[in-house]
Amino acid sequence: MLRFAPVAITTCLLFAAGAAAKAPVDAQLLKRGRAIAQANCGRCHAVGPRGVSANPKSPPFRDLARKYPLHNLEEALAEGIVVGHEGVEMPQFRLSAAQIEALLAYLNSIQR
Repeated sequence: MLRFAPVAITTCLLFAAGAAAKAPVDAQLLKRGRAIAQANCGRCHAVGPRGVSANPKSPPFRDLARKYPLHNLEEALAEGIVVGHEGVEMPQFRLSAAQIEALLAYLNSIQR
C-alpha cells in the first residue's frame, strides 16, 4: 500500500493545482477592473464583452489577447502607456499594482 502513496499524493496535488487554476476570479476585482477600463479607455475602446469601439482604430478589449500576450501589458501599465491610434492620442496614465491586477483580471475575463 505504501507503494501507491506517492502516486496518490501526486494525483491529489495535481487535482488541487488544477482546481486552484480554475477558481473563479473575485467579482469585486473584475468590477474594479471594468471601472478602470471604462474610466481610462472607454472613450475610444469597446471595453466590454460586446460592442464596437468609438474610435475604429482602437481595438475592442475583448480581442486584445489575439494581438498581444496580456501579461506583457503589466509593465506598460505601471510605467504609463504612451501610444496613439492614428491621430487620436491615448491619454497617458499610470496604474498602481492593485489597479493593474484588477484591469488584467478583467481583460482576461472578457477575451474571446
